[in-house]
Amino acid sequence: MAATSVKSPTRKNGSSVASARRLKPEQIPGEVQDVLASTQVIDIHTHLFSPAFGKVGLWGIDELLTYHYLEAEFFRSSDTTPEEYWKLSKPERADAIWKALFAENSPISESTRGVVAVLNAFGLPAEASGLQEARRFFAVQSLESHIRKVLQIAGVSSVVMTNDPLDPDERPVWMSGGQSHPQFHAVLRLDRILWGWPQHWQQLANQGYAVDEDASGKSAAEVRRFLADWHKRMRPLYMAVSLADTFQYPDDSITSKILSEAVLPSCRELGLPMSLMIGVRRQVNPRLRLAGDAVGKADMRAVENLCRTFPDNRFLVSVLSRENQHELAVYARKFNNLMPFGCWWFLNNPSIVEEITRERIELLGTSFIPQHSDARVLEQVIYKWQNTRRTLAPILANSYQLLHADGAEITRQKIQRDVNRLFRGNFEKWTGLRAG
Repeated sequence: MAATSVKSPTRKNGSSVASARRLKPEQIPGEVQDVLASTQVIDIHTHLFSPAFGKVGLWGIDELLTYHYLEAEFFRSSDTTPEEYWKLSKPERADAIWKALFAENSPISESTRGVVAVLNAFGLPAEASGLQEARRFFAVQSLESHIRKVLQIAGVSSVVMTNDPLDPDERPVWMSGGQSHPQFHAVLRLDRILWGWPQHWQQLANQGYAVDEDASGKSAAEVRRFLADWHKRMRPLYMAVSLADTFQYPDDSITSKILSEAVLPSCRELGLPMSLMIGVRRQVNPRLRLAGDAVGKADMRAVENLCRTFPDNRFLVSVLSRENQHELAVYARKFNNLMPFGCWWFLNNPSIVEEITRERIELLGTSFIPQHSDARVLEQVIYKWQNTRRTLAPILANSYQLLHADGAEITRQKIQRDVNRLFRGNFEKWTGLRAG
């Protein structure tokens, strides 16, 4: 199904007489597909930016083609070395990737197929020998209107950014007033503080916070002051960190110290959830730069210990290893302060998404968040949410057909209620977004 065939989600959900009509088993798949297509989603984790951030936000065909997912594939299908590749300009890199992955090979991987879906959504050819037409199309777009069009095609009402207060490109925007675009929400990202403290603590010290290299003395209190200041500046929906597969809690690391003594107390005080994305193995092949990260199986007892030790904190958790998914779902049954979300990075393939989503439904009902796009380039939300709806449709239809076979009545209204919860309600409740 082309992205352009997704219905604009503007219908008033569950209000018609037809929505209360009992569905026959053979009617369920069509109703599920229609509800999924007509319900707007909140994309709860992206690397997108509102126009206020200027060139920090990525969009357009050259950015789509030089996305690090495609770069990793490129080096498998080309004789170009990473060292030769990085010497090229961005358009030259895009041309090389297009030639290797789209002209000389069929774009059947998830990432390459996504580029085809984006081109199709805008009526652009995917079989062209070059990229001139796509480049001309994107060159004349007004960013503001283009954002509205992309989100409308994707069926996305709003996106949640990833905002690092220590990033030198982002910080000036926030210090000069921040951003107010209604479809973009902030998140306070803490990677540099939690696991990058030895390299970055001096940045806090230079800003007037009395911290030291060992995170001793007043450091915890000063980190809390820093977080309070940035909460006031950003108004984030949650705090977040990406963690390695080796993450443990508790241990004697600076990460555990700052997490327990500064970050989680601040989350409680400010009423924010803490998002943990666990399982990355950084730079296993540094020649590939951003594409050089990999995946590792984590010890999920760290999540268990955090949920048990801090029952008044709310945790959003996504794990990168497929092998950790069952444990995460089981822990969510034991701790109601844990919200599993998404199929992250290397898991964002339909075969794996299907398995994980079925498992979560069987263990958790609708009390989880099935997906986020993790989009780094604006137009990626089109194909990522198209794929999510496409994958979810048979999963949900099968669940309702099984429920019908067991004696329950299935109506469109009930389907709409459940999809609302999965696509937005769980996140709104977890973060208080409606109140904000």
